[in-house]
Amino acid sequence: MTVEPEKVRVIACGMIAREILDICRANGLDHISLTCLPADFHHHPHKIAPAAEAAILKAKKDGYSNIFMGYADCGTGGMLDEVCERHGVDRIAGPHCFSFYFGNAEFAATDDEFLTTFFMTDFLARHFDTFLMRPLGLDRHPELREMYFGNYDRLLYLAQTAEPELAEKARKAASALGLRYEHKYTGYGDLTPALKTAGTAAKTPQS
Repeated sequence: MTVEPEKVRVIACGMIAREILDICRANGLDHISLTCLPADFHHHPHKIAPAAEAAILKAKKDGYSNIFMGYADCGTGGMLDEVCERHGVDRIAGPHCFSFYFGNAEFAATDDEFLTTFFMTDFLARHFDTFLMRPLGLDRHPELREMYFGNYDRLLYLAQTAEPELAEKARKAASALGLRYEHKYTGYGDLTPALKTAGTAAKTPQS
């Protein structure tokens, strides 16, 4: 007799929605239901924790007892961890998505090398103009480039897929920002094992 896995709600950043869906399809994770918070919270990390809490409460109202947070800390300064702890929800480990794509252990061992590195992912390469150039005003005021990116000396494209078109977009982005271009294929890094085990180690919510 086949036992169906318990349904899991994954609450994730919109920047990694495509990757989560790809991983779920490739690994038969049909028991995972995905809901995403706006990708532009990347620019407003103070919005992540309260929105995540609202999404957790909505998931519980919808009958999900197994919930996983598809966010690293992502600039919340521990606020997201407080929300997760309060509701007994685990999240993917790491300070940000660049770390878990890279591999958290390897990233932590070498993070001093990245002090002047601007990271790019498939999402950022795909949406460079609409997600970075326009919101930062660089399409209208290129003189702002030095203010935003003057402390960086390279753009490191952490590629989730081997798509030449995206690599070319990332290369053009580096040129537009005046940065040296480097490319590292990471695949999905620690995101895949995190999703495979999502919700299997549920914690007890605080009373």
